Amino acid sequence: MKDSYPFPPWIDRARPLAGAVLAVVPVYLIALLYYGGSPRTTDVGYEPVQPIPYSHAVHAGVLGIDCRYCHTNVETSAHALVPPTQTCLNCHNQIAADSPKILPIKESAASGQPIRWVRVHDLPDYVYFDHSAHVSRGVGCVSCHGRVDRMERVQQVERLSMGWCLECHRNPEPHLRPQAFITRMDWTPGADTSIGAKIRKQNNINPSTDCSTCHR
Repeated sequence: MKDSYPFPPWIDRARPLAGAVLAVVPVYLIALLYYGGSPRTTDVGYEPVQPIPYSHAVHAGVLGIDCRYCHTNVETSAHALVPPTQTCLNCHNQIAADSPKILPIKESAASGQPIRWVRVHDLPDYVYFDHSAHVSRGVGCVSCHGRVDRMERVQQVERLSMGWCLECHRNPEPHLRPQAFITRMDWTPGADTSIGAKIRKQNNINPSTDCSTCHR
């Protein structure tokens, strides 16, 4: 009597492999979707081309122009100001005034139409972030924006995700510095490892991790 089993013998040998595949594939797909959709993958490294080839490496780095010269309100306002055309012309009416790179600035000044800079660090609309609350208490620009003074074209270097923000709120001390060095990209605490704790105590910094802090 012939065996009535309809499948070839190798099917039985393949059962353990099939079980492993069924266990591993869903985990792999979940990990792939998580990594593929994470800010580290989708946002970090974002470096849009701007309407004018403005070099932060030259202006903030070589020339040492303070961040607050252009972003004048970061210590007093929730939103960082994008500098108006006149801020550029304060220097470029005299410096490199005949450069073709300056032509769009002159056209903007003549027409009254603002330069349409492309936003790099763009949080979702449902997230509330206050620049002044951070900058005025000792969080340096470099903590969120990286070494802008080395960037020809500004790019996003941090995730800016909820988890990333919570990491800092739970342990802010490594990101705190004296107010005099708030815009200094190359500042380090040196041998004084307690400086963050001192500034935290001095400024009474106790960041909230409640949802309503950022989602209002």
